[in-house]
Amino acid sequence: MSVTWNGAAPERVRAPCVTERLRMVLRALALVLVTYLGIPFVVLFNLVERAAPLGVAHRIACLWGRICLWLCGVRVLARGTPMRGGGAVVANHAGWIDIFTLLTADRVYFVSKAEVAGWPLVGWLSRQIGTVYIDRRRTSSKAQAAMLHDRLARGDRLCFFPEGTSTDGRRVLPFKSTLFAPFTAEGLRDELWVQPVSIVYHPAPDLPRSFYGWWGEMPLGPHLKAVFALSRGGVAEVIHHPPLRAADFADRKALAAACEEAVRAGVTAALEAALETGRDPA
Repeated sequence: MSVTWNGAAPERVRAPCVTERLRMVLRALALVLVTYLGIPFVVLFNLVERAAPLGVAHRIACLWGRICLWLCGVRVLARGTPMRGGGAVVANHAGWIDIFTLLTADRVYFVSKAEVAGWPLVGWLSRQIGTVYIDRRRTSSKAQAAMLHDRLARGDRLCFFPEGTSTDGRRVLPFKSTLFAPFTAEGLRDELWVQPVSIVYHPAPDLPRSFYGWWGEMPLGPHLKAVFALSRGGVAEVIHHPPLRAADFADRKALAAACEEAVRAGVTAALEAALETGRDPA
C-alpha cells in the first residue's frame, strides 16, 4: 500500500562503539550466509512438493526466520495459544522485523499485495517462502477465494497486516476493512477462522522504545545497521487472542473492527505493563 505513517519522528540512536560495529559486520555476514545456504534447499523442496505439499520448504523458511531474529538480538515471548490448522492471522505492523518474529512464533505464510510479486529479488524470495498475493480488484475475488480455500484446506495459516503500513510499534492504526474482503467471500467465510495477534517489542533499557520500528520515510540501510550493531536482549512479545469465526460477523467491516479492537487492547496492555513494572517482560 502506498500510504505510509509519519506520525512520529524516529528517536536519535547513539553511535555504535568499535565492538558494536564489529558485531554489526559479523551479524550481517551471518545473515547473508544463512540466507544463501537456505535458498537452494527451499527451492529444491518447493519443486519436490508441487505434487504433494509436505511443508518441508516452509519449515526451512521458519528456521531461517528464527535464526535471523536471533541475529537481530531478539527473542520471542509468546502468550496465548496459536491457532491450530488453517486460518488467517492478523497483526499490527512495526516493520521488516515482524517477518522474522511471526515466522518464529506462528509459522505463518504471509499475504501481500499483488505488486510485490513483480519486485526484483524481493518478489522471488517471497514466492519461495509461500507468500500469497492478493489482487484487490473486485473481478479477482472469486478466483482468490478459491485459491485461499485451497491453502486453508492444506492447513496453512495466512498472515496479513491490516493497518496497511508500518508504525513505531507503540500504537495500532485503524484496520483497513477492504483487506478483509477475500476472507468474507462466499464459500470461504463459513469455515474461516481469524486470529488477532498483538506484537510489542521491548528493546534494552539503553535504546529508544521505538527502536525496532521502521516506518514512514526511514531509510532501510541505517535501520538495519543500528539493529545489527546495538540490539542485545530484545524481546518480541507476541500475544495470541482467541480466534474469531468470519461467519459470526455481518460483513468485513464488523470483522475488521473486532480484530482491531483485540490487537489494540493487547498492545496497550503490554505497553502499560512494561511501564508500570519499570522493566520488560521476563
